[in-house]
Amino acid sequence: MSSPKQSVRIEPAGRTDVTVLLTLIRELAAYENMSDQVIATEADLSRALFSSSPQAEAVLAWHDDKPVGFALYFHTFSTFVGKPGLYLEDMFVRPMYRRHGIGRQLLAHLAQLAVTRGCGRFEWSVLNWNKLAIGIYRKVGASPMNEWTVYRLSGNTLSALASESQPK
Repeated sequence: MSSPKQSVRIEPAGRTDVTVLLTLIRELAAYENMSDQVIATEADLSRALFSSSPQAEAVLAWHDDKPVGFALYFHTFSTFVGKPGLYLEDMFVRPMYRRHGIGRQLLAHLAQLAVTRGCGRFEWSVLNWNKLAIGIYRKVGASPMNEWTVYRLSGNTLSALASESQPK
């Protein structure tokens, strides 16, 4: 087998890659002990990635025609910088392909995309226990935003707050 680092290629995910992408998402969820939270379907991903107004984009990392990882991302906007940003929602490399630089290649690919698109920031979140990922992020020069805490509304709490909105 050739070295994964030398023969990996990163390509935008296409409509025909949705099954592969969902499989990798489920593998990521299992790694993070969150399998019970994956409710996305192929139809959901297809709509989000390939509709006339896509909500996100994805790239796949391939080694010898085998999918070995992915990154899913979308644009944000910084009012302070006055420019768009790129937000990495999820990145995953299959365990047997880790420690070969594929994660770094995915990050570099997205950094180049952010620069090309005029983004002022490239950001993501990481689970505190994921020391392997944190090590990669530090090696590429990323710094943690320790003074920030992520908040989330979902499910019933999201619906409850939404119900307070005045009808149009």
